[in-house]
This record gives sequence, C-alpha cells and structure tokens, in this order.
Amino acid sequence: MAAITTPSPKSNSLQGAGDIKPTVYRILFAIGLVHLLNDSIQSVIPAIFPILKSEMGLSYTQVGWVQFAINFTASIMQPVVGLYSDRKPSPYMLPIGMASTLTGMLLLAFAHSYWVVLLSVCFVGLGSAAFHPEGSRVSHMAAGGRKGLAQSIFQVGGNFGQSLAPVMTKWIFIPLGLFGSIWFTGVAAIAIAVQMFIARWYKAELATTPVRAKSTVKRTVNPVHRKRVFFAIYVLIFLVFVRSWYGAAMSGYFAFFLHDTYGLSINRAQDFIFLFLAAGAVGTFFGGPIADRFGKRNVIFFSMLGSAPFALLLPHVGITWSYILLVVIGVIQLSSFSVTVVYAQSLFPGKVGTVSGLITGLAFGLGGIGSVVLGNLCDAIGTTRVMELCAFLPLLGILTFLLPSDRKLKEWTEEQN
Repeated sequence: MAAITTPSPKSNSLQGAGDIKPTVYRILFAIGLVHLLNDSIQSVIPAIFPILKSEMGLSYTQVGWVQFAINFTASIMQPVVGLYSDRKPSPYMLPIGMASTLTGMLLLAFAHSYWVVLLSVCFVGLGSAAFHPEGSRVSHMAAGGRKGLAQSIFQVGGNFGQSLAPVMTKWIFIPLGLFGSIWFTGVAAIAIAVQMFIARWYKAELATTPVRAKSTVKRTVNPVHRKRVFFAIYVLIFLVFVRSWYGAAMSGYFAFFLHDTYGLSINRAQDFIFLFLAAGAVGTFFGGPIADRFGKRNVIFFSMLGSAPFALLLPHVGITWSYILLVVIGVIQLSSFSVTVVYAQSLFPGKVGTVSGLITGLAFGLGGIGSVVLGNLCDAIGTTRVMELCAFLPLLGILTFLLPSDRKLKEWTEEQN
C-alpha cells in the first residue's frame, strides 16, 4: 500500500497488516458462486431468443433490442455504482441488486407482450449493474497478493453462468416457453442468501480497516502520465468493444447461422453455443494466473490475435470442425476477460469500483449495441454473411501493441510512490 499518501503511524500499521493479509478463499469462491448465479439469470435473455422469435414472431432486429435493453441498462449504471461505491463502499448493495433481478425474472415469467419483456430485462440489467462493481471490489479485497487469480475466480463464475444459456434454452425454454423464467426466482433467492453472508464479511472488513479503505480511494492518476493513461484506457475500451461484438455474434446469432446454413434444429444448435461459452469459462479461469506470470498485456494480445485464424476459418468449415474451432476460440479469446479488468485497475490504482464498472459495464453495453446492429444486418444480408464479417473482428487485436507494457505500468506506479 505504498501508494497511499501522508500515512499516519496508525495507518501505517493498518496498511502493513493489509499488505500481508492472506487470500480469503471462502469469500472468493462465494462471490464467484454468486457471479455464476447472477450471470446464469442474465443469460436467460439470449436463451429466450428462439422462444421470442417463434412465440411472438419477432424479427432479428427486435430480438437485438431485447439484448440491448439489458446490456444498455447495466452499462449505464455500472460506472455510476462503481463511482459511488469507491466513495462510499456499500456491502448491502449486493443483495439489494439481486432483489431487482428477482423482480425482473418474475415479470418475465408472466410477460405476454414485447414491452413487458423489455421492462423485465431492464430490471435484470439494474441488478447486474448493482452487482458487478461491488462484486469486483469484494474479489479485490479478498485477493491478498493474488489479484489475477482472484479476478479469475470471480469472472469464471460469471462466464460459466453465461455458458448455461444454451442448456437452458434446450431443457427449460423450448419445453416451457417464457414461463420457465419462474425457476430463476429461486436462483435469485439463493444468490441473495449467499450475498448476505458476503456482505457481513465485507462490512466487518470495512470496520477493521477503515483508514485503509478510505485512503485507497484518494489514489489518483500520476499527472505526468495522465495523457498516456487515458490513451491506454481508450485503447482498452476499444478492445473490449471488439471482443463484446464478437461475443454478441456468437451467443446471440450463431445458432441461427447453424440453422440457416446447415439446417440444424435450434435445439441441437444450442450444443455449439454451450461449447463456445463453456470453453470461454475455462479460458477465463486460466487467463488470470497466466497473466500473473507472463504479463497482462501479453495475455490480452494473445487472446485477440491468437483466436483470429480460428475465427476466420469457423464460418467455412463443416459441423465436426465447428465443434473443435468453437472450443479453441472460446478458450483463447476469453482468456483475457478478467485480465482486462485487472489491467484497467493498474492504470487507475485505487478506483476499483469505478474501473470495474467502466470495463464490465462497457462490455455489456457495447455487446448490446452489437446485438442491435447484428440483428439489423441479419435481417438485411442474412446470418451467413454476418458471421463471415464478424470473423475479421479479432484481427483488430493488433492494437494491443498501443497499450503500455506491464513493466511500464509498474514504473509509473513506482514514480507515483
């Protein structure tokens, strides 16, 4: 905690204790579990796309607006929640946010019109906005000296929850329709119970180390490197933008591509989406520890350009190779999912909630915009052509070279100290 300015003897003691705190694995796994539950509920939205299209007769564009509604709601509020919680950490914001998600699921189960669907997913988006910045803060607080591993445990829960979307489509929503959403009110209730346990630990941590928690927020960007730091965050946001659009194409429309190109049923096409998302969860888990060893920028670079050749091949291969390529792309591309958050936190030390809300919020928001644009394109030029165009997106990962290296970030921090 050397970056904290003008410490008193008392605060020195607190900081020293904080520096040697061990990793609190029970809290890390608890917040990872809640992230899994939260994002499994959130993944209900892409899971119901085939149901909305068949039962309500929606176009691809209207389906895209449903995804946009949840993503945009979350993306607007996440940085706001993060900024607020950096100034005033709020342990019980976690269960309150999940209560909003529960409300959204209850509305969705009984939705009989397109507009009620949009309203319900907005409630889910608000719940997600409340959870992610504070959840990332809890992960950061419980990490000890293993920030990359902690963020991976936190994020892999979310990615695994998202990977359940095609399974839910296959086993819940195709047989039950929208009413299948009622089951997820129970999932939300379980998440609220676990979050109450986490919130008590969080509150106790704030009570035992109040000086440390308060002073951490005062850390600011070094004025000498301000322009380079802001340029780096713009580049990082653009890379998140690219990754989010590709993810929106795969999770939202690849099943329709398989149906239109190979004649697969929507039911069977869900297996392919599950492979991609589950492989992404594996990549997310290993991405953090690998970044701790080989550098965050290196992992971000590899996740983008390393997946590019396989992404370019995917729209042109048969069914068997699609299985294989989806796994490879998922593991490689989403290995940087948690790493981008940790890298951004290194650019803005002390702004854990704000930065986490900005990066994850933008990922949601930009993915939502991508869903609308891609839906329009699918209506205009067909799913096959859209998938061929999206295959070029990972090539933009070459821009990772514009980011400062991990060594440079460390030098900037040492200068500030």
